[in-house]
Amino acid sequence: MTSRQQTHFPLSFPRQYARTQRFTLGAPRAFTVSPDGCRVVFLRSLSGTQRSHHLWVLDLEGEVRERVAADPEALLGGAEEELSAQERARRERSRESSAGIVGYAVDEAVELAAFTLSGRLFAAELRAGTARELPVPGPVIDPRPSPDGRHIAYVAKGVLRVTGAEGDGDRALAEPEDGETTYGLAEFVAAEEMDRSRGFWWAPDSDRLLVARVDEQPVRCWWIADPAHPDREPEAVRYPAAGTPNADVRLYVVDLDGERTEVVWDRERYPYLARVHWSEQSAPLLLVQSRDQRVQRCLVADPETGATRTVHVDEDPVWLELMPGVPAWAPDGRLVRIADEGGARVLAMGDRALTGGTLQLRAVLDVGADDVLVSASAGEEAAAPETGEIHVYRVAERGVERISEGAGVHSAVRGGAVTVLSSARPDAPGAVTQVLRDGKQIAVVASHAEKPVLSAGVRLLETGAHRIPCAVLLPKGYEPGAGPLPVLMDPYGGPHGQRVLAAHNPHLTSQWFADQGFAVVVADGRGTPGRSPAWEKAIRDRLDLALDDQVEALQALAERFPLDLGRVAIRGWSFGGYLAALAALRRPDVFHAAVVGAPVTDFRLYDTHYTERYLGSPQESPEVYAANSLITEDGLSAPENPARPMMIIHGLADDNVVVAHALRLSSALLAAGRPHEVLPLSGVTHMTPQEQIAENLLLLQVDFLKRSLGVV
Repeated sequence: MTSRQQTHFPLSFPRQYARTQRFTLGAPRAFTVSPDGCRVVFLRSLSGTQRSHHLWVLDLEGEVRERVAADPEALLGGAEEELSAQERARRERSRESSAGIVGYAVDEAVELAAFTLSGRLFAAELRAGTARELPVPGPVIDPRPSPDGRHIAYVAKGVLRVTGAEGDGDRALAEPEDGETTYGLAEFVAAEEMDRSRGFWWAPDSDRLLVARVDEQPVRCWWIADPAHPDREPEAVRYPAAGTPNADVRLYVVDLDGERTEVVWDRERYPYLARVHWSEQSAPLLLVQSRDQRVQRCLVADPETGATRTVHVDEDPVWLELMPGVPAWAPDGRLVRIADEGGARVLAMGDRALTGGTLQLRAVLDVGADDVLVSASAGEEAAAPETGEIHVYRVAERGVERISEGAGVHSAVRGGAVTVLSSARPDAPGAVTQVLRDGKQIAVVASHAEKPVLSAGVRLLETGAHRIPCAVLLPKGYEPGAGPLPVLMDPYGGPHGQRVLAAHNPHLTSQWFADQGFAVVVADGRGTPGRSPAWEKAIRDRLDLALDDQVEALQALAERFPLDLGRVAIRGWSFGGYLAALAALRRPDVFHAAVVGAPVTDFRLYDTHYTERYLGSPQESPEVYAANSLITEDGLSAPENPARPMMIIHGLADDNVVVAHALRLSSALLAAGRPHEVLPLSGVTHMTPQEQIAENLLLLQVDFLKRSLGVV
């Protein structure tokens, strides 16, 4: 680190931000409520800097109290955790960077929990507060108790196995036929893009399971090498790039003796198994999608014969969005789903929509006997905009009731009469987690997260002709008469990546950049979630509309805030990295420098389910891929687009956006005679969890931005 950096850059926030893993350590998460309302189970580390998570129980019977149900240090005898390659891959797909107990599953009564540590299987009796290891073959992946709590199913080396809850009778239920096949695991695109991390589901009566069989042999093999260690063999990765074959996914009903029946549907027309739901209300419910994601079917499967029948079909000329928590069955047998109807994303039960244009549905959280608990934002027909707010609602035949109060980002988990409501607000760090019974607070789940050393003074508003949601942050203590400020646009700006949120912590890094002498703008343009289906789908074939909206927001905000439009930079990661590079290459008249983190530069190198949703097939629409690429010769060599300073950052171990994206961009820039900087991160994936790396990345970005914009 240079002496200039030590003199001018305060280290306190970057170090704290990295050490606390973005202030997530110590915060409670992954809540489960017992159906009798007696217990709340959750994960939490002991402090805001400890990575290892414990399993906790909040008892609601008698005296309300918290207790540890499983301590990973005690269970491992103080030994360091060792993760298998499959477990590391699962955590990468879920962006999990902490340690200890990072996930668990419970039986129907929420009396037994199963989890893994170092690939070993553990079970915890949640009433008694005792935990024990079960002697089974490993490394264990995704253990799940049966609803009756008598068995635990899990995956080890691609084999679906089951053991008794006491560790007795362990046996294989489904074994792969070759080294490219697994039973009980989600394939890459399911875990990365469909929000389906599971590969098996217990029957309500605990006598059999639905099991996914994944054959990756059709998927092309890529190789990820570690250039910093040339003595190590490259890692083989099956990566389904756009326009290439996906894994072959089938589904079987498997009983506890290993007898299996294949569930049959038209897999050629509907190759994507997106959702599986099996509850006591009805037979198994599947959601399958066509490859172009414009048609999907809800199927009911007969567990005896494997035959399926269609109960609902959705079609959309652009694409169909997969939504959390649906489809599902209501207790009265009606189908619960989220649909795009009448310009809004609505909750439907049976053939009737229960919400309208005043709400934009985001997820179904729980289906009760008399209502459905949902997450939603204000729709375009709402009386007033609620920029960045996400609320929890009860939806019933008689109407809609909001149960979260005040501006913020709210989420909930429910069991019976008990609801756990977590609320993050713009004027306070972290989140407050209340436990409500029949709507009244009976407890608060403590958070051990550290308090940030700085406070985000975020201004939330909508601006421009498209009413683009924006967050604006100015340096602490800035006086209006001090003159205009250099600008840093700090977006993600793409699908599934809302950045403008009515909460404090999401804006901390932007505030830190602002305190280095910038006016920071975060803009959520077309393509980002939470507004309307039309808003999200406007970018079909036209990802550059995301750039147009960044420009529109910047120019509109310059009429209200002290922005120096002669010194504008942009930074971003993943899609945000793509957007930052696009800005520097396509609009150098507006943007004067860019920090380009882990960018997708050539969408032919990105995965099928994501890329084909927005750009179609590369074989059928090569011109669309060329138009959205960062490395086309015409765009790079255009004389009207002068070179702008660009810092390209990429992890060499990234198996999601592989480093080939950055290398191809650098090669194209070099061939076009455009100066740029490349920062390769050895051993780093799409995440940057390592403390020193995360800290120094912030410092190096500020140094680059100041140099590039002439900021002193």
